[in-house]
Amino acid sequence: MSKQIKFCLVYRDMWQSSGKYQPRVDQLIRVAPAIIDMGCFARVETNGGAFEQVNLLYGENPNKAVRAWTKPLREAGIQCQMLERALNGLRMDPVPADVRRLMFKVKKAQGVDIARSFCGLNDPRNLENSVKFAKEAGMISQVALSITHSDIHTVEYYMSVVDKVVEFGCDEIALKDMAGVGRPATLGRLVKCIKEKYPHILVQYHGHTGPGFSVASMMEVCKAGCDIVDVAVEPLSWGMVHPDVITIQAMLKDAGFDVPEINMNAYMEVRRLTQEFMDDFLGYWIDAKNRISTSLLVGCGLPGGMMGSMMADLKGVHKAINMSLKSNGQKELSEDELLVKLFDEVAYVWPKVGNPPLVTPFSQYVKNIALMNIMQMAQGKERFSNMDPKQWDMILGKAGTLPGNLAPEILALAKEKGYEFSTTNPQDNYPDELPKYRKLMEEQGWELGEDDEELFEYAMHPRQYVDYKSGAAKKNFERDLEAKKQSSDIKVIVKEIKLPEVNRAELIAAVQAKNPEAKPVIAPSDGIVLWEVPVTGQGMNPPMGTAYKEGDLICFVEAYYGQDEVKALYNGKLLQAVVAQGEKVRKGDVIAFIN
Repeated sequence: MSKQIKFCLVYRDMWQSSGKYQPRVDQLIRVAPAIIDMGCFARVETNGGAFEQVNLLYGENPNKAVRAWTKPLREAGIQCQMLERALNGLRMDPVPADVRRLMFKVKKAQGVDIARSFCGLNDPRNLENSVKFAKEAGMISQVALSITHSDIHTVEYYMSVVDKVVEFGCDEIALKDMAGVGRPATLGRLVKCIKEKYPHILVQYHGHTGPGFSVASMMEVCKAGCDIVDVAVEPLSWGMVHPDVITIQAMLKDAGFDVPEINMNAYMEVRRLTQEFMDDFLGYWIDAKNRISTSLLVGCGLPGGMMGSMMADLKGVHKAINMSLKSNGQKELSEDELLVKLFDEVAYVWPKVGNPPLVTPFSQYVKNIALMNIMQMAQGKERFSNMDPKQWDMILGKAGTLPGNLAPEILALAKEKGYEFSTTNPQDNYPDELPKYRKLMEEQGWELGEDDEELFEYAMHPRQYVDYKSGAAKKNFERDLEAKKQSSDIKVIVKEIKLPEVNRAELIAAVQAKNPEAKPVIAPSDGIVLWEVPVTGQGMNPPMGTAYKEGDLICFVEAYYGQDEVKALYNGKLLQAVVAQGEKVRKGDVIAFIN
């Protein structure tokens, strides 16, 4: 009898890897019957990752969305699957253990069957609670290995993680090939080892198509004993997303595997509805470059979903870098040359900071360090001279153990700054918080929700939940959508005041020419700058000369997932604000200078 291969439709990740938002609940309910009628899916990835946050951001209750979305799928016998980030839960930063435990209880009650849990560092300590809490809640616990390619990330390395999580009691293993850089033969060997050692463990493969390996990888892992593969559908398949179910079904069928047939009329309906959702509003946040695969990702190993934001980062700093190069008598760079330079710098930085698998949030940290290095070197300064606290937390082990060794220059820099390395269980750094949020909800007169789901949402995403409850999130979303519709070049309006146009590149170059020792304050994310100090004068800039000590809060960047704090990396005074109150920035943009 031929080996049976099942398909999982990663409907959440199709959108997550393409743009900013997910479909609304009314859209999800409309597409569910067509997905069911396709007749080929054993599982659908319904939620997790950024799903909850983006629901809140456009003013929708994610708890109601998950319940309504999973109901028809489960009634049809399709399992619903979520993605969670272990220590980071459903957000980008660490989550207290009691909030993590409640998450699994809530999601099980909402109709989610399978919890796919990954740690961006593959640290078993971060995964232990995920397995424990998922099993307590009655969910299937699937641990996902964050796949990347290096001399360190061998089959033996990954099997050491598998051994631990199987000991914890996980039911399944996933290969989360988030950048699609896993080499097919190596992935096949890994699956073979898992199946030989743990024949009772189900194995699922998840591979993005960015650099082009994933189709070959699917064939190799299926030959080695993989049970389920993740697929997408048009118009969001391929590019930086996932292979299309039609291609994978035909390939595996030809190879002799037992695969389900596809109802093509239903496929075309899913395709039509997905395009309709894009035309409605979701497509305004989908970068056209995410529709394209590129072999350039083979070398740098960055996830394909980052290409859109990375190109935006480069455009934001391109002129500033060239002005710095020109002022130092060096050759200016074209956009393509800068892109190659960034890829090369990522490849240089990655082993220096311990080879973290390039998955959220560590892929962002490594890329940002590389980008800042390029900016600093263009000014004649040293590499690694501008790293933010989150990047240092990764380096210092506060998020988990790095797979590789830190370079001597990184160790020396940490010593120079007086930083201490952490060897404790990362979870111990984040005490329980549910009692605090329960009390705050009682004071506000807010309902805890069915199965405490509203309490969970508030504790997991406090900033976004408050904005959702107040109606501010919906207003901000509607304003942003209207701006997107009117122009691809958004003119940000704050309190109905149009901000003056500023040539930031010229301003940055002038500051650097006059004050070579000036240190830039860098935007950690895309968003709107909100200055913490009182604003005065034309352009609503903060007072010059404001004094900061290292670690002091300078401003916020209001990103799509909440507010990022921007803190001083040095002692000094505000020399020049480059960005005014309420202006939009891209990740990596210079906000101000301190001297």
